[in-house]
Amino acid sequence: MSHRSVALIDVHCGYPTRKSVLRGATLHVPAGGRTALLGANGSGKSTLLRCLSGALRPGAGRVEVDGVPVDYGRRGLTAHRQVVQLVVQDPDDQLFSASVRADISFGPMNLQLPEPEVAERVGHCLDLLALNHLADRPTHHLSYGERKRVAIAGAYAMHPCVLALDEPTAGLDPQAVRETLAALARLHEDGTTPVLATHDVALALAWADTVAVVIDGQVRHGDPVEILDDAALVARARLERPWILAVAERLHRLGLVAVLDALGGASVA
Repeated sequence: MSHRSVALIDVHCGYPTRKSVLRGATLHVPAGGRTALLGANGSGKSTLLRCLSGALRPGAGRVEVDGVPVDYGRRGLTAHRQVVQLVVQDPDDQLFSASVRADISFGPMNLQLPEPEVAERVGHCLDLLALNHLADRPTHHLSYGERKRVAIAGAYAMHPCVLALDEPTAGLDPQAVRETLAALARLHEDGTTPVLATHDVALALAWADTVAVVIDGQVRHGDPVEILDDAALVARARLERPWILAVAERLHRLGLVAVLDALGGASVA
């Protein structure tokens, strides 16, 4: 599934109540990578994901798939939603079927796929998201973390190349966070490209191979250490520098990195 690259090029976008949210935002999502999207509340992370998925059309600029601009006609958007699927922050905004199995099957059925293929997709998603034991349970009987995983499964059943996730770990206890991240790892191994919006800089540093920071309506993206070790950028974005980078800098200044290397420890410089 991770055979398509998606990009936002000089995107300008807003709403009737807030005309300017993104102001020349550019972001390239390479196929097969893991991108973490960071920024303050109201910075435009959700708007960016909505543009990426085709749910929101930019006022200017363009969204591309493999270098080709998205067609916002009915057929074009139907095709694009099989390339990029959006999972919103609140699962209750996305779940509406009577059971877990029915909810996951909704998208593939709308594509008018043969019943055996729908069943195969649903079974595969139940396995990957560790939801088999919940397949026939009503969605309103699930925990918050379980509902989040079902929402992800419903999006993944569309076989997207890119899975755009808006704060998938927000509001979860530590065990539910581990379960969600383990599920995302399985989806990535299965062939999708995840783009994850989060406020958790430590998670972004540990999980992503590309970090994108939305600030002043634009996007700075690159290597996670390089981006998150930029104190001025992190402060402007109203984020906190990951503690491990601060510790590494302190050890380096104290000359302890060389001592650790002599003892066989890994360098943290």
